[in-house]
Amino acid sequence: MALDRGAATPFYLVRSEPIQASLRELESQPFGFPTRHWFSCKTQPAAPVLRWWRGQNRPIEVVSEFEFRAALREGFPATSILVNGPAKHRWLPRVSIPGIRVHFDSMNELKALESQARAHQWKLGLRLRTRGEMDPENPDRPTQFGMDPSEFQVAVRRLQRLGLPLETLSFHLRTNVPSPDFYQAALQEAAEVCEAARFRPRHLDCGGGLPPPHVLMRRGIRYDARMSLQELASMYRRQRHRWPSVEELWLENGRFLFAGSGALAIRVLDIKERGGLRQLICDGGRTLHALISTWEHHELIPLVPRRGTKIRTVVHGPTCMAFDQLAYRQLPKGIRIGDVLIWLEAGAYHLPWETHFCHGLAQVWWEDDAGLQLARDAESFEAYWGRWR
Repeated sequence: MALDRGAATPFYLVRSEPIQASLRELESQPFGFPTRHWFSCKTQPAAPVLRWWRGQNRPIEVVSEFEFRAALREGFPATSILVNGPAKHRWLPRVSIPGIRVHFDSMNELKALESQARAHQWKLGLRLRTRGEMDPENPDRPTQFGMDPSEFQVAVRRLQRLGLPLETLSFHLRTNVPSPDFYQAALQEAAEVCEAARFRPRHLDCGGGLPPPHVLMRRGIRYDARMSLQELASMYRRQRHRWPSVEELWLENGRFLFAGSGALAIRVLDIKERGGLRQLICDGGRTLHALISTWEHHELIPLVPRRGTKIRTVVHGPTCMAFDQLAYRQLPKGIRIGDVLIWLEAGAYHLPWETHFCHGLAQVWWEDDAGLQLARDAESFEAYWGRWR
C-alpha cells in the first residue's frame, strides 16, 4: 500500500478499479436509450484520472477554463469535450477550438458566443431550469442555472433563425437526487417545453445527481435510501415515447462514479479528553481536505484495528478553527497517537475543495492496472509561498 511506498500523511489514495466498477453498474442498466456517460471533471480534477478516462475513449464535461485546458492538455479530442456551466462567455473565447460541444446557460451567454459558435462550428445545446431545481439551502429560491421555459423557447427560435446546429436539451437537478421521481418530473416538464418550442433534440442530457452508496446525511440516513438504479432505468424506459427524436441519453454522474474511488489517510498527532469526550488532533481534516464532511457522514476506520470500549470522539484537523471537525462518532478508546485513520468515499469533491489554510496541499497517490504511483507530491513551502510577488 501507499504507506509501504513512503507515503506521508495526510494523503489521498485514488484507484481506478472502483470507477470501473461503478461504470459497469451504470452501463448494465437498460435505460431505453443509447447512453453516453460523461466525466464531470469538476468532481475529481486529477491528471491521472483524466488520462485513465481518456484511455477508455470516454468524453469529458468541463465547466471552467482550467478544466477545459486540462482536457486539451490530456489529449481529449474536441468532439469529446462538452463545455457546460454558467458565464462561460467570460473565458471561452480565449481558449476555444473548433468542433467542441457547448451548452448555453443564458440568453446573454448565447448572444455573446453565437458568432464564435458559427466560426468554430460548435455543436450546441441549451440548459433548461426545471421547476424542481431549487436552492437546497433556501428551497423558496430557484437556482441560478439554465433558462426558464419562456427564455428557452426564445433561445431555440434564435438559434434556428441563425441556422446554428442546436442538438441537445440539458438539465441538471442537483447533487444527491433522492429518487427517480425527481427525474421523471423533470423529463415530463422538459418534453412539454420542447413541444412548445418545436424543438426536437438529438441528445437528452439529464446531468448527474445520482447519490453514491455508503454515504450518510448528517442525520444518519443514506442518501441513496430511495434511489434504485433498476427503478431509475425503468423510469427512463417509460419516458422514452416522449422523446422520439432523441438518439442518445447523456449522463454526468460524477459523485456516483468517483466517490468510492478515493480515500483520505490522516495520522493522529495528539489526544485530549474532556468531560467524557475524546478529541483526536490529526494532520488532516475538514478544513484542509474534506469540506464535504460539513454535510456528509463517511465511514472512518483505523488502519490498525483497535479494541476497547467505543466512546464519543471528535476527529479534528490541525488548523486553528473549531470548524475543523472531520467526524463526531463512537470510536474505540484504544486509538492512540501515531495511528492512521482512513476516511472513505473521498473521491468526489475532495481534491477540488482542498485548501491551503496555513498548510500545503497533500500528496495524491494513484493506482491502476500499471500499479501504484505518486501522482502529486505534497506542496513545498517554496511552492506555497513562492507564488507571491
